Amino acid sequence: MMDWLREHPEVKTIRVAAADLNGVARGKRIPARFADKLLTEGTKFPYSVLNMDIWGEDVENSPLVFEAGDPDGLLMPTERGFMPMPWLDAPTGLLPLWMFHPDGRPYDGDPRQALARVVERYKAAGLTAVVATELEFFLIDDSKAGLLQVPPSPRSGKRRTGAETLSLRALDAFDKFFTDLYDSCEAMDIPADTAISEAAPGQFEINLMHQPDPLKAADDAWLFKLLVKGLARRYGFAGSFMAKPYELFNGNGMHMHFSVLDQNGDNIFDDGTDAGSERLRHAVAGCLRAMPGSTLLFAPHENSYDRLVPNAHAPTGTGWAYENRTSAIRIPSSGPKARRIEHRTAGGDVNPYLTTAAILGAALNGLQDRLDCPPPISGNAYDHALDQLPASWGAAIDAFERCPEIKRILPQHLIDNLVMTKRQELHYMAELSDEETVELYLDTV
Repeated sequence: MMDWLREHPEVKTIRVAAADLNGVARGKRIPARFADKLLTEGTKFPYSVLNMDIWGEDVENSPLVFEAGDPDGLLMPTERGFMPMPWLDAPTGLLPLWMFHPDGRPYDGDPRQALARVVERYKAAGLTAVVATELEFFLIDDSKAGLLQVPPSPRSGKRRTGAETLSLRALDAFDKFFTDLYDSCEAMDIPADTAISEAAPGQFEINLMHQPDPLKAADDAWLFKLLVKGLARRYGFAGSFMAKPYELFNGNGMHMHFSVLDQNGDNIFDDGTDAGSERLRHAVAGCLRAMPGSTLLFAPHENSYDRLVPNAHAPTGTGWAYENRTSAIRIPSSGPKARRIEHRTAGGDVNPYLTTAAILGAALNGLQDRLDCPPPISGNAYDHALDQLPASWGAAIDAFERCPEIKRILPQHLIDNLVMTKRQELHYMAELSDEETVELYLDTV
């Protein structure tokens, strides 16, 4: 890892960071000359730092704080290594971390460690999950208090206020920003693929290429969100993954595509037909069964539930279908070898590690239990009598806490901490105005 710093002698400072339960980067600034010690010995944060609320406050009555004396965990570099932070003026390196106990055991309250547990379950079953994500975000001019609007184009200076789905004009208006974004993704080893203009004004989507390593895929999504938000600020506007910044327009999603390979590298969802294999349907059934209890991970904030409403291209019921974007789970049309599941429930405001763990863990539950799958739906999913997702944040917290499928996927320590965190946020969010809610979530998530 030191090779990167030697190749970039202009880098004098580094940032070290780990994702907390909300996906917020928590970390330190360190002079680059101390990097050797960091790589060999790691650094320390209190365990409670990964379990703070959205404001960065300790969770009241958390057993990690006063009861335990707020002890430190050990943060070690992930296999990702150093990378640049192109949104900063000074040349700076970023080193992603994850948390362990001082004796080397993984810390169960770390979201990345939770995903690693699911990956190990796949390995034990002789399977490999292949994951790709599609991330939607808004570019927003938030320079006037209480007013959200599309920023003026860096190219023409004009504001395009209408929705321009798949519009090249909308993309070209921000060509300089997107050129910098793609160059930055290349430098950070984030495999950014296709960009499109989405359905709402100033809304865009970028696909990240599939990875046969779910940890790498989740890293890519987490780092991409940091990059978009940081780079947008250099241009004088916000890059926001907030689930629903505009009441009258569709919200931001993070759709996840995945397939599963066996020990021979063959896709177990492929049986040579358009329908896919029986094992594909087992995986779908596992995802459907866990979906209500997982909703807190797919919609982790108060604003998330403004997105999950009928006829807004976000699912409200636990249905699946072939080539149908109104369903929670879609089987895209593709060649048989590319047969995969698209999980469409998560918002752009999620923690990618927890979302990926929940989806892949649920699919593996279905595979191991050989769950029967209900028939696929056809037509508009909102017109079907489907089991519904929790309609409110409070209901989602309760469903998550008691969900047996979640208890198979995530460590109990993380479940308990997340429930405490979200109940504290639920309590204090009731005191905020709509404007304060937007201000809180716009850059944070």
